[in-house]
Amino acid sequence: TDSDVAKELVQLAESDRAAFLKAFTVVFPNDYKAVLMEQRAAAKAESATASDAAAVATQKPKKAAAARYIGFKDDMEDAAGAAPQGKNYKVSGFIAHGRRATKYKNAEKRITNWNEIWTEHDTTQYKKQTSRCMDCGVPFCQSAQGCPIQNKIPEWNDLVYKDDWKRAYQSLSETNNFPEFTGRVCPAPCEGACVLGVIDSPVTIKNIENAIIERAFAEGWVAPNVPTTRSGFKVAVVGSGPAGLAAADMLNREGHTVTVIERAPAAGGLLRYGIPNMKLDKRFVERRIAVMEASGIQFQCGVSVGSDAF
Repeated sequence: TDSDVAKELVQLAESDRAAFLKAFTVVFPNDYKAVLMEQRAAAKAESATASDAAAVATQKPKKAAAARYIGFKDDMEDAAGAAPQGKNYKVSGFIAHGRRATKYKNAEKRITNWNEIWTEHDTTQYKKQTSRCMDCGVPFCQSAQGCPIQNKIPEWNDLVYKDDWKRAYQSLSETNNFPEFTGRVCPAPCEGACVLGVIDSPVTIKNIENAIIERAFAEGWVAPNVPTTRSGFKVAVVGSGPAGLAAADMLNREGHTVTVIERAPAAGGLLRYGIPNMKLDKRFVERRIAVMEASGIQFQCGVSVGSDAF
């Protein structure tokens, strides 16, 4: 590229390799960096004398505080305490707070039933967690590589931070038919694409999404969407998995009369028969189907297209 900076770096690499390496910041994936640090600490502990070991022990809190900023200590509250006085919490939230994801239930309790494995949402955490969203100039979380349905993640993060949960739900619903499903079982590529994840743990986007939709159901904001007029067209959707349900929902919004045909005894497809209850309790599937039925969508279950009449 005939870059003058590149030429200087090449010359520096040839003349002084140590100075050359200092010109760069090496960024490792968080988990790999954690492993390296653990191995380094273990090797140091083995070679240290008793006095050295005592010195290392006294330094541990400082290391923990530093770890929060270089980003390999997941789900850790900021060791340095609250944000400085006079600072805008939203602007500095990713510095002031560590990632706090929804925790699993205690293992001894989980093995006694098939219920969902997550604890209840800690509503006191969401202002802190949404403040970690950095208002990126290019939010990769909502790109095709981050979110396949292009959820407006920074927008509803900001609305939750402002305690405007209803508008957050409205924003989420503009792009996502079933946030209660994706908020539980989606592998969250949005978090993998989160810009904050380059230097720290990403924003807890999936947890926040699930919290928004559950708040919406609790507040009664999720209501049947009955079209004001019907187009006169009838549409049959074969299969009631997530794709079939989404197609039926969108077609119904356009005013078409929709019938979902399902071979299995109950609607839901993969959501009902493919995902275990510990990840997606079937009452949430039934809750959504009830909303769809109230919106005018008809379901015919136990019907095999091509062999049964419907």
